[in-house]
Amino acid sequence: MEKEFGRWKQRCLEKLDVSRKGSVDEAISHVVALVNSREQFFTTSSCSGRSVLIDRASGSSDIQKQDCVWLFVSHQSCKPEDLVSALERSSADAVFKFEPFVLHVQCRQLQDGQLMHSVAINAGFRNSGLTVGKSGKIMMAVRSTHVLEVPLSRNGRVLVDEEYIHFLSQLANQKMEENVRRVHRFYEHLQAAFLPK
Repeated sequence: MEKEFGRWKQRCLEKLDVSRKGSVDEAISHVVALVNSREQFFTTSSCSGRSVLIDRASGSSDIQKQDCVWLFVSHQSCKPEDLVSALERSSADAVFKFEPFVLHVQCRQLQDGQLMHSVAINAGFRNSGLTVGKSGKIMMAVRSTHVLEVPLSRNGRVLVDEEYIHFLSQLANQKMEENVRRVHRFYEHLQAAFLPK
């Protein structure tokens, strides 16, 4: 298992980034680098947190993200006027979301996963969890609960006024600020946990 982990890590860190963006978000590159610098961990996917407006066909489930049209995405605070103009392009069912920081980390041993889990929970990522796969892969997901998901149009017809969109962007920006604070706390707690005892 030990040798296997080293191979998995090497393979994962060498392969191309297949995310929509194609690279690690700049805002969390220091977190990803810190995790990957430790021999007992490596990251498999990440997102710094984002506000998105997606258009999906009526009746389609959210699980099928690839069937959606991305009208707007921002990894920083969002401007209401950008949301308004993006929403004008909706031709299906537009949904606005705030998705907080997420980090998936493969861990060498269960105790490594437990350490990562403890750091995540203490930094405010209360939805974090640890899974052990059939092949023995130990995966840690750093996740938070402060999400937002609101439908804004139906069959291309906008259902809300601009005042509400202004309110929504304010709400998403507050969540982004809290997200940034939690990521900072997570990074600091991680650095402390990695110090030699």
